[in-house]
Amino acid sequence: MPKPESWRLDAASYPVCTEFQTRFQDMDINGHLNNVAFAALFESGRVLLNRQVRPLGERPANERTMVAAVEINYLAEGNFPDPVEIATGIGRLGTSSWTIVQAMFQRGRCIATCDTVVVCRTDDQAKPLRAEMVAELTANLVTPAGT
Repeated sequence: MPKPESWRLDAASYPVCTEFQTRFQDMDINGHLNNVAFAALFESGRVLLNRQVRPLGERPANERTMVAAVEINYLAEGNFPDPVEIATGIGRLGTSSWTIVQAMFQRGRCIATCDTVVVCRTDDQAKPLRAEMVAELTANLVTPAGT
């Protein structure tokens, strides 16, 4: 795994940051957050951004989104009961998809990054994103700190 770009390790690069409480059941046998907990925490941050960008009541009935790929890079151990901060933003916009980039921080240190490709389908086909959707996603693009 290549080392993430330095901006990925800075919460200020992401437009949305949300704190989540870790749970006792998130621990592995060694007392660290397990990989399923990392995935679930990233998912929670991703869902909050998606709902902000695309409120459920404002979506066309024939439009669906689905996760096409998820990549998590574990950088350090996470611990219970310390909360984590999930920093989230849009990293790339395609014709009918976008990539959500995230970082997880605990006690100010980045412990993982996550990239998720989301595909939008209209009438069961990949079609270009609606202009309103592009505008909302663009408003949530990451801004690499220090660049």
